[in-house]
Amino acid sequence: MQLSKVAALALIASFPSLLSVSRAAAVSECSISGTLADWGENSTADIDLTSGGSCQFPIKMRGTVSGSDISQKPSHGKLKRLNLSTFEYKAKAKYKGSDTFAIKATGQGPTASGTSVITVHATIK
Repeated sequence: MQLSKVAALALIASFPSLLSVSRAAAVSECSISGTLADWGENSTADIDLTSGGSCQFPIKMRGTVSGSDISQKPSHGKLKRLNLSTFEYKAKAKYKGSDTFAIKATGQGPTASGTSVITVHATIK
């Protein structure tokens, strides 16, 4: 009986951290229009989101990402790197209009390798 109480307390104590994990996973992938070029070539992409909204922007180029960084910060939102191949953009609350940011990524694919700059134009509604 004592063991089940300890297990129940451990589950209750970890419940807030389980909530934070589910909140983090709740951010959806950006709806991207445009096709990313191959490694070593620059690309542009367009995303749409609501004022105050956020979405994840994965680098979807064929092959493997070996490095990435923010090369241009957005003016009307925040951009953070979650891991080597995924960034999260959050639009400023109450702002409607456009924003632009750029990500520099290095990688290797089946036909090319190199560094690319991906410029993203966000439309915030």
